[in-house]
Amino acid sequence: MIFLIRHGQTTTNAQGLLVGRSDPPLTARGRQQALDLRPWLAGVEEVWSSPLHRARETAALAMPDLPARECSAVIEVDYGVLDGSPLSVVSAEEWRRFEADHEIAIGGGESLAAVDRRVHALLDELLGERASLLHQPDRHLAIVSHVSPIKSAAIWALGAPGGTVWRTRLDNGSLTVIGTRGTVPSLVRFNAVPGR
Repeated sequence: MIFLIRHGQTTTNAQGLLVGRSDPPLTARGRQQALDLRPWLAGVEEVWSSPLHRARETAALAMPDLPARECSAVIEVDYGVLDGSPLSVVSAEEWRRFEADHEIAIGGGESLAAVDRRVHALLDELLGERASLLHQPDRHLAIVSHVSPIKSAAIWALGAPGGTVWRTRLDNGSLTVIGTRGTVPSLVRFNAVPGR
């Protein structure tokens, strides 16, 4: 199975800012969220992480005995010039268009369709490789990433249109699990948070 972990809370998450490719540090709460995941990660044999520090730090805290391999396919969406801005700089109508039409990019950044292409290509490769950890019920691959790539992975597992997943919530320090039923991907768990 694949355990998809959203990094712990960052200083910009706490302030309600758009966080894309900027790389703010984890807060004390974010570090604790990573530590809280440890009991849930039994069976993890390999760890991949977004290249951003907040994901790499979460991986190191949650799975200290397993070095994380950097995986650029699971980096957060690029918000361009809007990165680090308050969410309020994007109107409700702009957000609706961005979430509904995955080809739209805001702030001169990256579209959600581009995120889907890179995440789905990675998952398609794992699905096609019968020996990959995606096909092992008791041996797991952990991928520490961000909201957009994890939501993209969820729609891949469900075979759903891209806009569907934006009606879901994905918390910092959460766990989403994808497995397979034969050769078909399956969403096993979504946005599970320790202690909740």
